[in-house]
Amino acid sequence: MSKPVLSAHFQSRAPSAVRLSQMKYAERKNKPEAVINVGIGNVSLPTNPAMQKRMFNLDAPESPFNKGVIRYTATNGFAETQDAFKHILKCQGFDTSKLSVVVTDGGSAGMELLIMGVCGPAATDEKPLMMIDPSYSNYISFAERVGRKTVTVKRHLNEDGKFSLPEIDKIEETIKAYKPGALLVIPYDNPTGQFYDKETLISLAELCVKYNMWMASDEAYRELFYVEGSDLVSIWGITDKDVPGIEGRRISIETASKVWNACGLRIGAVITDSPEFGNRCAAEYTANLCANAIGQYIFGALAHETKEQIAAWCKDIRNYYGDMIKNVTAEFKKLEPDLIVSSPDASIYTVVDVRNVVKPGFDSIEFCLYTAGEGAVDLDGVQTTLLVAPMKG
Repeated sequence: MSKPVLSAHFQSRAPSAVRLSQMKYAERKNKPEAVINVGIGNVSLPTNPAMQKRMFNLDAPESPFNKGVIRYTATNGFAETQDAFKHILKCQGFDTSKLSVVVTDGGSAGMELLIMGVCGPAATDEKPLMMIDPSYSNYISFAERVGRKTVTVKRHLNEDGKFSLPEIDKIEETIKAYKPGALLVIPYDNPTGQFYDKETLISLAELCVKYNMWMASDEAYRELFYVEGSDLVSIWGITDKDVPGIEGRRISIETASKVWNACGLRIGAVITDSPEFGNRCAAEYTANLCANAIGQYIFGALAHETKEQIAAWCKDIRNYYGDMIKNVTAEFKKLEPDLIVSSPDASIYTVVDVRNVVKPGFDSIEFCLYTAGEGAVDLDGVQTTLLVAPMKG
């Protein structure tokens, strides 16, 4: 008897690089006693106290769920949840008066909306999303899912651990060749840990205006920067005063996941200063009905925190991750001086380049699958393995 046939899209699917090791490890029959998973940016710290209070008191008199009923929200999300995203930005010093918010099921759903909102028709090469490689692989996965194209310009990891962005003229060459619909930046970069200062964002914003592109910024790690003397940056800090014409073409992807220690809450947002983009984004998201209501309510608690409380929380998280990532970098270099370890400048990621220590033919994906599927070492008397993600791009 014939079997039903999977679509070509499903047949071509492979796990995202950030999930590859976890899925291989789940299939492993003889698991070691311990596993250290650094292949995905999950959290281990408690979420914000105001959010915890709501999470543990869903039956409180003021809770919309105190009678056990969980209704749909408006497609844009609870007004309070929208206000929470804008309130955070306002506390960080950015003007939110012209911003609209669509609350989504995590930043991931926002990424998909972004791609559909700025790229050309499905199954064409028109208006691809332009990214800086190595890029966050989920953007490529979502683009493939909805049949849109991506194009990249490469940066390079230097021997000193610093990533160098492509020269502006190289970026312009790519823009002229592919005519992208939008340029995506990740100022606190995933996966490289690179930090884009304001001058860099201004240079990229000028290209967006010059070539009539949207400028999209993934700001999942806003506040997580560790370069001494640097200031907080955001697409919302780049205005017409800096780059005439940039306003009205700005979009950011937001999330509760990282800075607010709530990866599993699955609450994110698309924020824009383009009324048309905001309206069409909400219209597209009506097919999803709404983001999860309980998660929205929990995150909405941040709308009522003071500027001082927001700042104190962000400072504590920045110090926690900053100390950790700097220590990891130093210890790697101490153990193996020939490793190239990315500079601990932003976000929560470290790139370890083994080009100077491995033999020719080394394959990072095979290594990741080996440590997940069969490898283990004795670590203080405990059989332990490591889950990591291969760098692509």
